[in-house]
Amino acid sequence: MPNATPALAGNLSRILPRMMRRDPHEPHRAATPLELFFDLVFVVAVAAAGKALFSFEGEGNFGVGLLGFAMSFIAIWWAWMNFTWFANSYGTDDWYYRVLTVVQMAGALVFAAGVPGIANPDNPDFTLGVLGYVLMRIAMIAQWLRAAYSDPEGRKTALAYALGIAVVQVYWVCYLFLIPNELKLGMFWLGMILEISVPVIAERFKTTPWHRHHITERYGLFTIIVLGESVLASTNAVVEAAAEAQKAPELLDNLILVASTGFVIVACLWWIYFALPQHELITNLRTGLFWGYGHYFVFGAAAAVSAGIEVALAVETHKATLESAAAAAALCIPVAVFVFFVWLLIVRPQCTTATNLVMPGAAVLIALSVFAPYSLQITAGILVLLVVLLTVHTVPKRTKHLV
Repeated sequence: MPNATPALAGNLSRILPRMMRRDPHEPHRAATPLELFFDLVFVVAVAAAGKALFSFEGEGNFGVGLLGFAMSFIAIWWAWMNFTWFANSYGTDDWYYRVLTVVQMAGALVFAAGVPGIANPDNPDFTLGVLGYVLMRIAMIAQWLRAAYSDPEGRKTALAYALGIAVVQVYWVCYLFLIPNELKLGMFWLGMILEISVPVIAERFKTTPWHRHHITERYGLFTIIVLGESVLASTNAVVEAAAEAQKAPELLDNLILVASTGFVIVACLWWIYFALPQHELITNLRTGLFWGYGHYFVFGAAAAVSAGIEVALAVETHKATLESAAAAAALCIPVAVFVFFVWLLIVRPQCTTATNLVMPGAAVLIALSVFAPYSLQITAGILVLLVVLLTVHTVPKRTKHLV
């Protein structure tokens, strides 16, 4: 019997290999097929959030729509970000890791089914959203517990993550079954503050290693996902233009203009985001949190652009009756937010003083363009000029601290 424990440990290690931390300086590290597969599930959730936003904006209920979108998208973003940073530090891609990742994907699909309920603050239904979210987070707890077992050096941090996530999930269960509907809105944001606080506390024990090129690539891929929803909206515009032209030929020119303008806007947003490298911006815990958390506004604004394009189409086809400024705001304001936060997080620490004056000024002009005629075309023109600025006339300077 004295050899039973080592034998059991040996059998366990063969069945379940240790989850060793990844080398933060590993050369040529790129996103894995599993990570890309994981991202596809979130396409569904992002699309559901955008569709809900469009339905409210098309009716002129901007306040309700934006609040519901902010609530649903922050949960989508947080679930994606938690997996992404964990995979960056401990992504072993063995059978156990894959199984738990698939469980997280299943939870994400359940959550996506619950997005319409979360995105409707007037008549909220959090049942599917919370159940799917808790399922994702239980799998995340299991991942951190395995990391704690396998990595003595990072054990305290991993246990802090597992415990913190578990405590917050208890909160969400109580939220679903015990909190009255009239308090759910405020208590939702309290729950998200608790969620966001977990890494801040856990990383104080010992910072998890991150591969800077890999994590910036993952964020870039998610940016492409949310912008892809806008490309789909522009594509739908072309399809709708062809269909409407048969019934009302006089709409064709305006629909083509909206479709082409929307595509130019999305292409410029992609160009602006990827104009400068980002991996050198993440130098410590403070800059990592600022850069990582700040991307909520980049991702959310990019996702909201698709709803704005759909609103512009609905107005042109007379399926929505909005004032011109309101219709333009549905697209131009998210674009302005995107430009501002890309400047704040990515461009500001790297570029010249001139660029750092022009780019936030351009964001203000885009926001103000909602009161001008042809506001979408003005926005597209400003974005084209920013692309030229970042491509030709910007001389990057040494990266400094973000905050």
